[in-house]
Amino acid sequence: MSTLVEQLIQTEAHQSIFESAVRQLPLPVCAAFGSSSSPQPVSFKNTGRVLSTKDSDAVRAQFPQSVAASNNIVLTSSGSSPATVQGKRVAVLFSGGPAAGGHNVVCGLKRVLGSGNTLLGVRAGPKGLLKGSLFEITDANVDFILNTGGFDFLGSDRTKIKSDEQFAQVRETCIKHQLDAIVVVGGDDSNTNAAVLAESLFTGVKADGSGVQVIGVPKTIDGDLQIGDLLSISFGFDTATRIYSEMVGNILQDTSSSLKYWHFVKLMGRSASHVALEVALQTKPAITLISEEIAANQESLASIIDRVARVIVERSHRGMNYGVLLAPEGLIEFIPEMNAMIAELNDVLAHHAADFAAQADDAKPAFVGSRLSPENASLLASLPHYIVNMLLAERDSHGNLQVSLIPTEQLLIDMARQRVRELDANVPFAAHSHFLGYEGRCGAPTLFDAAYTYNLGLTAGSLILDGRTGYMATITGLASGGTPQAIPLAGLLNIERRHGKNEFVIEKALVKMDSPAMQYFVSRREAWAASDLFASPGPRQFWGPTTDQLPISVALNSGADALMFKIG
Repeated sequence: MSTLVEQLIQTEAHQSIFESAVRQLPLPVCAAFGSSSSPQPVSFKNTGRVLSTKDSDAVRAQFPQSVAASNNIVLTSSGSSPATVQGKRVAVLFSGGPAAGGHNVVCGLKRVLGSGNTLLGVRAGPKGLLKGSLFEITDANVDFILNTGGFDFLGSDRTKIKSDEQFAQVRETCIKHQLDAIVVVGGDDSNTNAAVLAESLFTGVKADGSGVQVIGVPKTIDGDLQIGDLLSISFGFDTATRIYSEMVGNILQDTSSSLKYWHFVKLMGRSASHVALEVALQTKPAITLISEEIAANQESLASIIDRVARVIVERSHRGMNYGVLLAPEGLIEFIPEMNAMIAELNDVLAHHAADFAAQADDAKPAFVGSRLSPENASLLASLPHYIVNMLLAERDSHGNLQVSLIPTEQLLIDMARQRVRELDANVPFAAHSHFLGYEGRCGAPTLFDAAYTYNLGLTAGSLILDGRTGYMATITGLASGGTPQAIPLAGLLNIERRHGKNEFVIEKALVKMDSPAMQYFVSRREAWAASDLFASPGPRQFWGPTTDQLPISVALNSGADALMFKIG
C-alpha cells in the first residue's frame, strides 16, 4: 500500500485535512466565561426589561408557572457563578432542520457543565425524547465534533410535542434518565415547543415534586428568529448565506461569461426573505424579490411578472441578455391573492382531511376547489398543474405548507417568458432554474457561527446551573465583546391560526421595510439591474480577510461601524 493511499484512508470518517484543521481553530468567548478551553459558568440577574405581546394575558393564563417565575423579565449575566453545582443530568436535542454550528452548542454545554455534571444527547430530536433514546456525551465526543457539522452527531426531526400522551412520554423519559434539564436547539416552532415543555415540566416530575428545567437555543438558517437587540440573528444563517452567496457569485460570473442565460434562483426562506436579502447584499444580482415588500405593496402576481420582464427587456436593450434573479422559497405565500387562497386552502384541508385523503390524486383539485370561495377556486384552477400539486401536498408537522417543494422559480420563468414576448418579441430569453437549500444547512460553520454557537452553549449551560427554566439563551453585543443574556420564552408567545385552530407560537421575524439593510438594498437595486455590478464573495473563510465577517444585513441593522464581529 502506497504512502498516499494510507494518507487517503486516514481522511475517511470526518478526518479530512480540512475537518482535522478546523477542530483546532481557537474559539473566542465572552469575557464573562473566562477561557475557551476551561470556561466558567455565569450567574444571571434581572435587567428590568419586560417582554410582552398582544396576547400576554392569554399567555399568562395558559403558562401561569412560567410567567410567575420569570415575570417575563430579560436576564443578563452578573459575573461568575459563586456556587459549584454538581450532579445535574442534562439532555440536549436538535429540533427542526439542520444548521451549521449545532455541534458547538453541545460542546459549549459539555464544557461549562464540567466533570461534576452529566450531558446526555438525544438521538433524532423530539422523537428521540419521546422514545427515551439518550446516550452520554463524552469529552472525546466534544473534541471530535467541535467546529464541524451539521446536526449529524445527534440527528434531528420535526416532531411537535403537543398531545397529553406525548407529554406523558417526555415525563417517563425524564424519570427513566433522572433528568434535571432539557436543552432544545431549534427555531421559532421548536422554541415554542420548549416554552410548552417548560410549563408542562415545571413541577411534579421528580419524587420530591420538583420539575425539569427547559432552556431553548435559537437556530434557523432562515433568520426569522430575531428579537431586536436581544437576538440579532439565529445561528446557521451566516454559514448558509455565505455558502449560497458563493454559489450565486459563481453563477453571476457565468452569466457574464456565456452572455446568453438568465438564472432564476430560489433560496431558503419559507416565511421571511432574510436569506434572499443577505445573498443579494453579498452578490448584487440584477433582480431580487423580497416577499415582505410584495405583501406590503399588495403586489399581484401579474405585477411581479411585469416588473421582472421589464428588467429583462431593458437589460437586453443594453446588450445584456443574461442575469440572475433571486427569490425566497416562501414568495408564493406573500402574493396577496395567493396568500388568501392558501389560507382558505389550509382551513379546507384541515377540516376535510379524511375525505381529501380518500380522493384519487386527479380528483383532489376539484374536491378542494368545490369547497373554496369562487375567486379562490378560479385562481387555483388557473395555476399550472405542478404548482397545484404542491399546494395540495401534505403539510409538515407544524402545519406549514412545504413551500420548498413548490417550483416557484419555474413558475416565474414560464410567466416571465410570456410577458417578455408581449413587451418585445425580439428579446431572447433562455433561462435555467435553481433551488439552493440543503446545500447550505450543514456546511462547517463559519467562524462567526462557530463562536456564536459555542457561546450560546455556554450560556444555556450557565442558565441550567443557575436554576433557570423557560428561557432562550442569547448573546448580545456581537460586535462589541458579547454579553450572555436570557430571553423569557413566555414573553415571546402570540396566538396564531394553525391547523384550523388557534395556537400559541413565537412570531416569525420578517424583513422590515424600514430596516437599514432593506433601505440600503432599495437604494442600490436599480443600479444593479441596469449594469453588471455583481460581486463574487468567494468561499467562506476560516483563515483569511473575511474570517471575522458578520452577515451584512446584521451589521447594517445593528448599526455596526464595520463588517467584523468581536466576541471576547
